[in-house]
Amino acid sequence: MLARLSHPDPGGILSRSDLERRLNALLAAHGPSLERVAGSYARDFAEREDLFQEIVVAIWRALPGFRGECSERTFVFRIAHNRGITQIARHRLEMATLTDDLELVDAKPSPEQTLSTEQQERRLMESVQRLSIAYRQVVTMALEGMTYSEIADVLGITESNVGARLTRARQLLRNLL
Repeated sequence: MLARLSHPDPGGILSRSDLERRLNALLAAHGPSLERVAGSYARDFAEREDLFQEIVVAIWRALPGFRGECSERTFVFRIAHNRGITQIARHRLEMATLTDDLELVDAKPSPEQTLSTEQQERRLMESVQRLSIAYRQVVTMALEGMTYSEIADVLGITESNVGARLTRARQLLRNLL
């Protein structure tokens, strides 16, 4: 199966194996972050895994149309955001609390990670889950190291709105923690 990809090879045709290599490279670079983003939209481990798989499929389907008008990181995070919003709409979740089974997934857990660190991460994610979706989105992306500009591109809002949401979300998190 051949697919047309206009970036980085405008006018070129990439084979299915080329697309698979491209997808694997994107997942190697952004997979752990995308899993954490999926976790911010899901209530439990199974739901997070399902959402992550939906995100991967959506990236696969969108990859041939990637034109390079934004960074690859913005491209995959935008897809993850859209799938997360679709999940919320589909399941009509009330995202007030997080179940106890949520654990942060990292592809390369460090051996020196302590129980204290795990508890702090769990408390942070539980607190983030208590935020409204508008605040949860910006906090999750900021925790992933995205710039205000990247977050604004993903969410379709202004950078100043990103800053305002982050400021308010930090205040709310301080109160929750």
